[in-house]
Amino acid sequence: MDFKEYIDNIDIFKEINKEAWKALTERASIVKLKKGENLFMEKTEVTNIYIVAEGNVVLYRLSEGGQKKIVYILGKNYVINEVIMDGKFASISADAYGASLILSIPREDFLKAMSIDWNFNYKIICSMSKKIRRLYRQLKNTVPLKIERRVAAKLWKLSKDYGKTVKEGEEISLNITVNDIAEMLGSSRETISRAIKELKENDLIINEKRKIIIKDRKKLAEFFKR
Repeated sequence: MDFKEYIDNIDIFKEINKEAWKALTERASIVKLKKGENLFMEKTEVTNIYIVAEGNVVLYRLSEGGQKKIVYILGKNYVINEVIMDGKFASISADAYGASLILSIPREDFLKAMSIDWNFNYKIICSMSKKIRRLYRQLKNTVPLKIERRVAAKLWKLSKDYGKTVKEGEEISLNITVNDIAEMLGSSRETISRAIKELKENDLIINEKRKIIIKDRKKLAEFFKR
């Protein structure tokens, strides 16, 4: 599949007009990333807009002490870095969560397509709005809560975004690790391990062989909201 076919298979590019499509495809390319490979770093100049065509990308920031704080895990169809449309340096870093294919479009071409097609422009606004809403929910979850409730809320959200139905419940279709969850919540690995153990003891999740299954999403929601 060449990059033009990838464009056709990404939701935000569907039903755009021919002139905008031409602007997007003139200099577009596909970037192949291995697990853990960096796409761009915070505080660097980034001149292309990136969209996940296959796989998943982690957006994160590093503290002064070098501790990673995961902000988002983005899957197919997500625009990774709309924020650089203002021409400023990247405000976050991005790595491949697993083997991934990333559609790369020069910022100028992307902005040209937005100026040509209002419907495409609106889709980009909605994409940014979706991320902002996710960020608001994360901020809400930073209020003082017992760590097991914070972990429950994070697993519930991951199962909503990346869940697949299996016999035991809803499996998070990412090879999510305890360390990943710790980096999402800004906590230690040991603390997260204890919280996951409590969720297992409460018969809310199954955690075996790097797989996490939510046995009942409604019951898990009741646990972290109580």
